[in-house]
Amino acid sequence: MKKSAPAQSFRNTTKVLSRCFGFLKPYWHLTLGGYLALIAINTLTLAIPQFIRWIIDHGISQGNRQLLINAVLGLVCLAMLRGLLTYLQGRWTETASQNVACDLRQKIHAQLASLSFSYHDRAETGQLLSRAVQDVERIRFITGRAFVRIADGIVLLTGTGIFLIHINPVLGLMALSTMPLIIWRAIYLGSRQRPLALLIQRQLTRLTTRLEQNLRGIRIVKAFTQENTEIAKFNRENNRWLSLSARSARLQAFNAPLIDLIANLGTVIVIAGGGWLVTRGTLTTGDLVAFTTCIGLLAVPVRRLGNIVSALAQAVASGERVFEILDVVSEVHDQPGAVRLPAVQGLVRFENVSFAYTHGHNILRNVSFEAAPGQIIALIGRTGSGKSTIINLIPRFYDATAGRITIDGHDIRDVTLASLRDQVGIVLQETTLFAATIRENLLFGKPDASENEMVEAARAAQAHQFICQMPSGYDTPVGEKGVTLSGGQKQRLAIARTLLRNPRVLILDDATASVDTETEQLIQKALDTLMSGRTCFVIAQRLSTLRRADMTLVLDHGRVIGHGSHEQLLASCGLYSDIYNQQSQVNRL
Repeated sequence: MKKSAPAQSFRNTTKVLSRCFGFLKPYWHLTLGGYLALIAINTLTLAIPQFIRWIIDHGISQGNRQLLINAVLGLVCLAMLRGLLTYLQGRWTETASQNVACDLRQKIHAQLASLSFSYHDRAETGQLLSRAVQDVERIRFITGRAFVRIADGIVLLTGTGIFLIHINPVLGLMALSTMPLIIWRAIYLGSRQRPLALLIQRQLTRLTTRLEQNLRGIRIVKAFTQENTEIAKFNRENNRWLSLSARSARLQAFNAPLIDLIANLGTVIVIAGGGWLVTRGTLTTGDLVAFTTCIGLLAVPVRRLGNIVSALAQAVASGERVFEILDVVSEVHDQPGAVRLPAVQGLVRFENVSFAYTHGHNILRNVSFEAAPGQIIALIGRTGSGKSTIINLIPRFYDATAGRITIDGHDIRDVTLASLRDQVGIVLQETTLFAATIRENLLFGKPDASENEMVEAARAAQAHQFICQMPSGYDTPVGEKGVTLSGGQKQRLAIARTLLRNPRVLILDDATASVDTETEQLIQKALDTLMSGRTCFVIAQRLSTLRRADMTLVLDHGRVIGHGSHEQLLASCGLYSDIYNQQSQVNRL
C-alpha cells in the first residue's frame, strides 16, 4: 500500500531531525544540563503564580504585613534564581549547538576533500558554500535555541494545564480549549513552510553561485564589458529570491496574529468564566489572579510557536541538503585491503585502459603503453583526444572504467590513494596558488621541508631570483590565486612546489606554456637533472618538448594511433606530422 504524502513527509522530517540531533551526542552533558535547567526554570515559573495566589489569599486579604514582606523577599529570591538558571541553560545549550555546527562543517569539509573529481565536476562551488555555511547555521539554531523554546513551551503548557485543572477542573479545561487550535495551526504552517523553505534555500544557492562566479571571473567580465549583463542576471536571481522570501513572510505574518487571536481567546474565557465563578463565590480572587497569570505565562511561548515551526521547517530542509553531501560515496576511494605503495622506480604501464566520464561515451579506448623509469613521455593530439584524461588516471583522480594501470607492477587500485599520490608530482596547466605567502605555497605539499630544500627547489625552477626581489622575499603574500604574480612566476612556483616533494612520477600539463623561451630553457635544464631516474609525462605544446621526449604518444579520439621518437613519428604518423608542422609554422610567425 502506498504511503500517504503527509505520513511520508512526517517520517522524512523525523529522520532528518534525528540525524541532526545525533550530533549532540558528544555534548550530552551540556545538553542534559541545559534541559534540566529548563525544567527547573519552568518549575519556578509555575511556582510563582501559586506563590502570588497564596500571598493574596493569606497575606493581602488578611492584612498580614510581615507575611507580605517575607513573601515579596521570597519572590525576589525566586526571580534571581530563575535568572541564574536561565543564564546557565542558555549558555549550555548554545555551547552544545555551536559544537554541532563546528562538527558539521568539519565533516562537510573533510567529505568534500575526500570526494573524487567526478563529484566536483558536477557540483557548483556556490551551492557547496551555501550548504556549509547557511544550512549548517540553521541546523545549529534548531539544535540549540529553537528546540529549547519548543521544549519550554511543551513543559510550560503541560505544567500549566495540570496546575489550572488542579485549581478548577472546569475553568482549566475551558482555558486550555484553544490549545488544539494553536497546535493545528502550527502543524499546518510547518507543512506549508517546509517546501517553501527548500525553494528559498535552493534559490539562495543559485544567488550565491552567481555572485561567486562573477567575483571569480571579474577580469573577464570587465574585459568583455559585460558588467550590465551580469548585473541584470544577478538581479533576476535576487528578485526571484525576494519573491519566495516575501511569500514566506506573508505566511508568517498571517500566522502570527492568528495564533495571538486564538491565544487571547483563552484569556477571554478565563476572565469571563473566572469572573462569573468569583461572583458566585466558588472561586477565590487569588485563584483568578493565578489563572490569569498562568495564561499570561503561556503567551510568550505560544506566540513564538509560529516562528519556531518556520525555523524547524527550514532546519529540516537544510538537514536534507547537508546530508546529501555527507551521504555521497566517493567514486574513487581506497579499496578494502588496500596496501601502502612502496617506494617505486617509476615503471608505468597502461593495459587496455578505457575511460568514460558518462556512460556510453568513452574518452579513452583500449589504451596500452609502457613508460620506463626515467623516460620522458610526451602526449600530443587535438583537443578532446584524451591527453588530460591519461594524466588524470595516473594519480587516480578518476578510475579507469576498463583495463588497469600499474606502477612497478602494482595495480594502482590496490594501493592507498595517499601513498600513490605521495609518489606522483603534478604541475597543472591552470596554476593554483593559495592566498598565502610564497613560503606557505611552496611548502604546501611538504610542510616539513627544510629551508635549504625549499630554496634549492625554487632555484631549480628558476624562481629563487624573482622571489628574492619581492618585498618580503619568501614571506611575501601572493594574493588570491596568486593574483600579484605573472603567469610565468606562478608557473615556476608551481614547478618548485612539485619538485620539493621529490616525486618518482612527474606529470607536467603544459607546464612551460606560460613562460618565455629563455625561462623555459632554464627550467628545462633544471628538469633534466631533477627528473633523472623519474618517469615524466608531458602534455606537449612546444616543439622542444617533442624533440627531446624519449617516446611520444599520439592520440586521436581516445586511441593511441602512434608512438615512438620524434623522428619515427615524423616518418610514420600523418597526424603527428600535421600537428608538428602547424606548430612549426606558428613558431616561425
